[in-house]
Amino acid sequence: MRVEPPVVADRAKKEGLRLYAPEAALVACSPNYFSEHATDLRTVLSTIREASGVLSRLLEGGHSVVAGRLAGAFRNVGRDRIADEIAKTMSAASYDVRENDPFAHNPALVFSSRETSPYVNRIRLLWQKMRGPAIEHFPAAPGLPRNVDSYLKRVEDAYVADAYHSLSIEGYRVGRALIERVRTGTWDPEANEDDREQRDAMAARGYWQAYQSVQGSVRRVLQGENAGAVADDDHRTWYRQLFAPSVTAGLIKPVDLAGYRNGPVYIRKSMHVPLNRDALRDAMPTFFDLLREETDPAARVVLGHFIFVYIHPYIDGNGRIGRFLMNVMMASGGYPWTVIPVENRTAYLHALEKASVGEDIAPFADFVAGLVEKRLAGEPLPAVPKTSS
Repeated sequence: MRVEPPVVADRAKKEGLRLYAPEAALVACSPNYFSEHATDLRTVLSTIREASGVLSRLLEGGHSVVAGRLAGAFRNVGRDRIADEIAKTMSAASYDVRENDPFAHNPALVFSSRETSPYVNRIRLLWQKMRGPAIEHFPAAPGLPRNVDSYLKRVEDAYVADAYHSLSIEGYRVGRALIERVRTGTWDPEANEDDREQRDAMAARGYWQAYQSVQGSVRRVLQGENAGAVADDDHRTWYRQLFAPSVTAGLIKPVDLAGYRNGPVYIRKSMHVPLNRDALRDAMPTFFDLLREETDPAARVVLGHFIFVYIHPYIDGNGRIGRFLMNVMMASGGYPWTVIPVENRTAYLHALEKASVGEDIAPFADFVAGLVEKRLAGEPLPAVPKTSS
């Protein structure tokens, strides 16, 4: 550190790390930090429940300018009582406090006074920040199709292309022959040792089973059910179907089907670290609440996929389920089923990285929008080679 360590009263210890106490950190942050790291700062502010911890530091240091900045910041996140307390107490101590909102370029967001998890607030802040750009960079929704069966037939016809490209993005070596074999029922783990032991065959079979469940979810959405509620109801089933063949073959343990992960997970070649396991019980219900409450199909498509993989709730399969989720949200706006080609894997992951690390959703929205526009223009699905990838 290039600054003096905090005094004892300003220190906090968490998970073995010696940190600044939140109130001390807020007082120490520069004006630029508020503008450059708005999501981080607003998340921290939302966890402060009363003014005394901040006020004692402001008064002791005579920080009238900082007091004005923090009063405006607290008001921005709906903590009006704390903002008023700062202004009035500093004024009573003969300090001239001029309130200003360091988040003026970020719309105010009122957090429930009962919410205590910073993860809940972070997800809500990301959704609020990214919603406008996601809609702006996406084509207008065609609307729910009149012929549900015709739409579902196109979804069924997309299976081979979707399975090949989605599995290939995750590094599985699958080709048309294997994908067709598991669909037609000639996949036989009892009689065929290769089917029983081959990792790629297990992944292909699981993808086929999950795809059938996802088609059922799409039908519910096309029939007018809330897309967020459908995804909340069904995503665990997609996950179980995705990995059930690997359990049957003994490649993974049955306990791995239990649900959300109970340990850390890291994304290879990414600077983004997914939320810790303790955050999942708060973050996932909030995510589905936001998806359920969202009124624009474009936001559901872009943010549904992105926020899901940002949280990364499962130990494996997050990318595949994220793409399933994306396409269920596509159905809610009448957009066509869209496949992300493995040839575009680098651009796809780079766009997700920009959103995760830089909080810039525009590249990802543009990337998905480009694929959707091709489908709307009648371009065919990406090709599938006959041999393994």
